[in-house]
Amino acid sequence: MDELRRAAGRAADLIADHFGHIREEPVWRPVPAEDRLWLTAQRLPETGRALDELVEDVRSRVMRHPMGNGHPRFFGWVNSPPSPAGVLVEPLAATLNPSCAGGEHAGPLLERTVVRWLADLVGYPHPPGGGLLTSGASMATIVCLAAARQRAALQDGWDAREEGLSGRPPLVLYVSAEGHSCLRKAAELLGLGSRQVRTVPVDAAYRMDVGTLRSMIAEDVAAGLRPFCVAASAGTVNTGAVDPLDEIADVAAENRLWFHIDGAYGAFGVLADGAAPCYAGMDRADSLALDPHKWLGVPVGCGCALLRDPASARAAFSLVPAYLHDENADELGWFSEYGPEQTRPFRALKAWATMSHLGRQGVGRLVNHTAGLARTLAAMVDDSGDFELLAPVTTSITAFRYRPAPEITGDRLDALNRAVPAAVQRRGGAFITGTRLGTDDALRACFLHPATTEDDLAVLLAEIRAAAREIGW
Repeated sequence: MDELRRAAGRAADLIADHFGHIREEPVWRPVPAEDRLWLTAQRLPETGRALDELVEDVRSRVMRHPMGNGHPRFFGWVNSPPSPAGVLVEPLAATLNPSCAGGEHAGPLLERTVVRWLADLVGYPHPPGGGLLTSGASMATIVCLAAARQRAALQDGWDAREEGLSGRPPLVLYVSAEGHSCLRKAAELLGLGSRQVRTVPVDAAYRMDVGTLRSMIAEDVAAGLRPFCVAASAGTVNTGAVDPLDEIADVAAENRLWFHIDGAYGAFGVLADGAAPCYAGMDRADSLALDPHKWLGVPVGCGCALLRDPASARAAFSLVPAYLHDENADELGWFSEYGPEQTRPFRALKAWATMSHLGRQGVGRLVNHTAGLARTLAAMVDDSGDFELLAPVTTSITAFRYRPAPEITGDRLDALNRAVPAAVQRRGGAFITGTRLGTDDALRACFLHPATTEDDLAVLLAEIRAAAREIGW
């Protein structure tokens, strides 16, 4: 135990030093050949190594090459910095190392509280047992769409679990053109087939076009297909757009469709001042996917599937072999009955610590601060003369592009904005990623870090200009 105590102390120092000096370091840097070889081509040692040696390797070979998302000038994708509270308790969860499939112990019991807290934060009606933590929103989406598939089959008088999908009218899923790729992946994994995933166009604000959705459903019904689910977005990854949820809920109710909302990134945006009207109808969803490891900063991976009727997920997944029969289980059963995982890690501890450390007011401050940064950057873009805003700011994402001269248009403008992100990343002063909006290549900055300031926004724009000059623009 002395060896463990000594090595754990060094690891704790590494963590504190990493947090304490992160702003002084480049946001990101390429991995040199020597370290890349060490990271990818090691041989398993024949004899065990001392814990102190392992910690030193992590210090010298691993922590020198972070993704960058802990830095206040990381604006890429939707990757938050880790909550110090979540980091603190992760080793304690590993120390217990339980399976949170179910049972009378701290892991699954604390998960009930965490799921209830998440539902309460976003205003989602949460019946007892109506949710579970997952590895992320991709797995949460599989849980929710499997529940939707099973409900549709039972409504039509058959059982998808027992009979499979062969010989039945194809089940059709409707997603926005701005919907996350995990929706299509889930449809493919669940045997629905990508041909049965309808892509609904978006309006000028990148929100699902409800009129077109209605027409597509009517056409599929006339063709003998079985529309079963519409998946809306409460905060898309590209622009942060929130679909017209109330209108989509009406369409779902009229057509016996399961109404799913992908709120992985953006659902917590409902807590921003004045944002609630944009989210009207979120509480009407049959299911809602959340990612506490995004906006809340819970260390990866911690997603959540919330369900209006938990029996739907249980009908899709429950399978209790004799060796798992638990006479002490209550009427809700085990978490493993509501999703595909049997052995489930203790995700609840880091989520509980993060939310407890922030408190409701702290979560609200975090959301308001980061959403405010997105609006501030949009105003800076509008005032700049060499940047253009490409979408309204709804959450904490600003979508824009660099246009240093009016005569740069078309393919040249797209080529410039495709090249800029990698050039900015190599410089190390900021980190931004690109995307495509309609026919335009775009830049997008996502704000999740509580320590990001308006000065960092000025650095970002300056880094984009400098990177463009470096690559010949």
